[in-house]
Amino acid sequence: MSLKNQRFPLPDVGEGLTEAEIVEWQVAVGDTVEVNQTIVEIETAKSLVELPSPWNGTVSALLVQAGTTVDVGAPIIEIAVSDGAGGPAGSTSNGSASEAGPDTGSGAPAGEGAQDESSGSVLVGYGTAEAKASGRRRRHQAAPAAAPAPVAPVTEPAPVAGPAGSAGAGATAVATKAPAAPVRAPASVPGDAPAADTGTTTAARARVLAKPPVRKLAKDLGVDLAGVHASGPGGIVTREDVVAHAERSSVRTLTHYPDDEPWLASGVVSSDGRQTRVPVRSVRKRTAEAVVASAFTAPHVTLFHTVDVTKTMRLVAMLKEDRDFADVRVTPLLIAAKAVLLAVRRHPQINAAWDDAAQEIVYKHYVNLGIAAATPRGLVVPNIKDAHTLDLLGLAKALAGLTATARAGRTSVTDMSDGTITITNVGVFGIDTGTPILNPGETGILAFGAIRKQPWVHKGKVKPRWVTQLGFSVDHRLADGELGSRFLADVARVLEEPAHGLVWG
Repeated sequence: MSLKNQRFPLPDVGEGLTEAEIVEWQVAVGDTVEVNQTIVEIETAKSLVELPSPWNGTVSALLVQAGTTVDVGAPIIEIAVSDGAGGPAGSTSNGSASEAGPDTGSGAPAGEGAQDESSGSVLVGYGTAEAKASGRRRRHQAAPAAAPAPVAPVTEPAPVAGPAGSAGAGATAVATKAPAAPVRAPASVPGDAPAADTGTTTAARARVLAKPPVRKLAKDLGVDLAGVHASGPGGIVTREDVVAHAERSSVRTLTHYPDDEPWLASGVVSSDGRQTRVPVRSVRKRTAEAVVASAFTAPHVTLFHTVDVTKTMRLVAMLKEDRDFADVRVTPLLIAAKAVLLAVRRHPQINAAWDDAAQEIVYKHYVNLGIAAATPRGLVVPNIKDAHTLDLLGLAKALAGLTATARAGRTSVTDMSDGTITITNVGVFGIDTGTPILNPGETGILAFGAIRKQPWVHKGKVKPRWVTQLGFSVDHRLADGELGSRFLADVARVLEEPAHGLVWG
């Protein structure tokens, strides 16, 4: 039975994403692979995903090196399979993704709900593994990193199915050999060790024009006069020349970071060791694009309110002792989330979006509550679907699940789509409040500040009370000052007196 080389293209990532970065290959040339065996880990602008092998066979070529950003539809691996082996479900015989898309096997459209980790239909945005640091090359090595294994170039164009909106069926993609990874500079800086004297002889040093005191100064400072730029008359080396050379060559105290810092992991150290340049990719790139678009498209107005939350703190303490809440983490953020949901019920106009293309205001009849989360990969804003239908215990469980998924780096595209209003909890960093930027497509975002014990006038007397500050940004195209103020005042009233939740709920 003869073998046939099949090329596996990068699948359509969906949600408007047209590229992904190859993070780490799990196989090498010559390895035998099976259907559904993980072959590569990729990172999109929204999630980290493992891709399975669509065939049984042997890896004949890795067409893209780790660390390279690849367009959807471009071949990334070549696998030798027997002529009798069938192609993957939803693929053509040459490895190109079909237009029919993956079959979830449940009757649900692709992209809805989490998929079974044991299935072979792992979609981009539904990764099953946490981010791994082991495969990322350290950028602060003492010597240049070893060159990676050669990657076989693709010399023939192969027809691939491009993403929606790309060229038609006749489009072709030609993958060329990826450029070699840049050589990493040593972490040491000039002056850490004396330079080797490879070409300067005693006679050459003697020909340098310098007065005896200058020669002595150079010797005391460890400066080789042959390498000093002479600025004196007739080419004589002056005292100032020696001092300036010594200052330029001296060891500078730099701030050193651990090699495994995630924000340095993909960087390149400059030749003098003073800088690390990191390409803008994935989540950070998408976050930058989103906040710039939001800040310069939606006219932001931010309102502030200082609130006595002493009764909220008592409620939190009481819930922690409640056996129904024994298995979930109860924090003031839970009460703030419930307060936002109650305020949305009283002011549904705030739960809307501005459709600039259609020149329409889209009012949402559901609340997908976004919670901004800081992760090693950057800022993500997953949301709790249909949060308005949850009671306090259900909301607590949803918050816990959302947080755990975000910290593990497994937040999917679906988790971050279709949000309607967002909370950013800056208080966990000890910050009082801020002027948050709207999540694109939403009308409001609440900054929940740190809760501190402060002197407060309560019932005519100054007493120590738990106090926090709220900052609420709104899109002024949709919400004027009155609507924003009423909404924020209602959130504050629930935090000040949680019993309002019983009346408004």
